[in-house]
Amino acid sequence: MTKPQIWVAAFLFLFILLFILGRLTKEKEPVKTFSDQMNSPTTETTEELSGEQLFANFGCVNCHGNELAGTTLAPPLRNLKEHWGRDNLISYLRNPSSFMNSDQFKEFRKKYPSQIMPGYSNKDIKDLGKIADYLLTQ
Repeated sequence: MTKPQIWVAAFLFLFILLFILGRLTKEKEPVKTFSDQMNSPTTETTEELSGEQLFANFGCVNCHGNELAGTTLAPPLRNLKEHWGRDNLISYLRNPSSFMNSDQFKEFRKKYPSQIMPGYSNKDIKDLGKIADYLLTQ
C-alpha cells in the first residue's frame, strides 16, 4: 500500500469508529415532522383545555390569526355557523382534503394557492368537538 492509501484507510477507519461510537451513545428521540410539531399539544393535558386553548395549542392561530379574522395564509373563521354544522366541521377538521371539491374550497384554493389545511385525524375527537363548538360560537 502506498502512503496516500494508508492515510485514506486510516481516515475511513477513524470515521467508521466515531460513527459507531456516536450511534451507541446517542439517546433515542422520536423524529418529529413539521406536521407533528404543528399538531402536537403542549405539556398540558387536552381534557383540561377549552376549545379556544386547543385552537391555539394545535397551531391554528398561526394561519387563521388570534382573532379568527384570517391572514394571508388562511381564511377567516368568523360566522362558520352559517355554512357548517358541528358534525360536518368535525369531519372537515379530521380530513380537510375530502372537502376540496366543493365550490367554496375551489375559491379558497385560488385565494390561498400555496397553503393546505392539515388534517387532525390523529387528535382526540373530543378535542375536535371542543374546537368545533368554539368556532361555531364565533
